Amino acid sequence: MVRSRAQADLWVGLARSACEGTRHLFIGHFALGFAAKRAAPRLSLAVLFAAAQLADLMWPFLLAAGIEQVRIEPGITAFTPLDFVSYPYSHSLLFLAIWGVLFGLICAGVARERRMVGWIAALVVSHWVLDWITHRPDMPLYPGSEKLGLGLWNSVPGTIAVELTMLAAGVRVYIRATRARDRVGRRGFAAFVGFLLATYAVSLGPPPPSVPVLIVSAVVGAALLLIWALWFDRHRTPIT
Repeated sequence: MVRSRAQADLWVGLARSACEGTRHLFIGHFALGFAAKRAAPRLSLAVLFAAAQLADLMWPFLLAAGIEQVRIEPGITAFTPLDFVSYPYSHSLLFLAIWGVLFGLICAGVARERRMVGWIAALVVSHWVLDWITHRPDMPLYPGSEKLGLGLWNSVPGTIAVELTMLAAGVRVYIRATRARDRVGRRGFAAFVGFLLATYAVSLGPPPPSVPVLIVSAVVGAALLLIWALWFDRHRTPIT
C-alpha cells in the first residue's frame, strides 16, 4: 500500500514537472513535428519532435552551465514572463543550421535515407522561424548579431489563434499519415494531444518561482513528452 502510494506520488510529481516544463513552449513546434511524419514515416515521432524542439532541448543545459541566460520578468510580454537574455548557441539561426545538419546526418544514417538530412535540418531551423514570429526582438542570427522578433506573444488572442490552428493542422496530417494498430496507438495519442492542450490552457498562470525550477522542469517535461511520443507512435503504422 505504501509502495503504491509512493509510486502514485512519483507519477504525480513527474506530471507536474512536465506541465511546468511545457507551459511556456510554443506548441507550433509540436505541430510541425506531427506534420513531418508524412514526409519521414520511417522516423519515430519522438525524433521529429526532438528535431523541431532541438533548440529548447539544449537550452536548459546551457542555462545550467551558465553559458546562456534567462530572467523571469512577469509582464515582459503578454503571453510569457521569460526574458531570454542570451541564447546564441541554442537559438541563433547560424547554430541551429549547424545543429540541424548534424542531427540530420545522424538520423539519415539510422534510417539509411539521405533525404532525411534535409527534412531534419529544416525542422531544426524551423524553430528559429517560429520563435522569430512569436518572440519580442531577442532572436539572434548568430552570436553577437542584432536580435529580431515580430512579437506575436504581445497578443494573447493572436498567439492562441495561431498556435491552436497550427496544432490542429499538424495533428490532422499525423492522423492521415498513420493508423493506430491497437488501443495504445489510439488512446496514448489522444491523451498526448489532450495533455498538450491542458498544459497550454494553464500557460497564462503564475510564472515559475525561479530559474533553477524552470531548468529542472524543462528537462523533465521534455523527457517525458519524448518518451510518451515514442511509446504511442510505435503502436501506429504509417499509411503509404
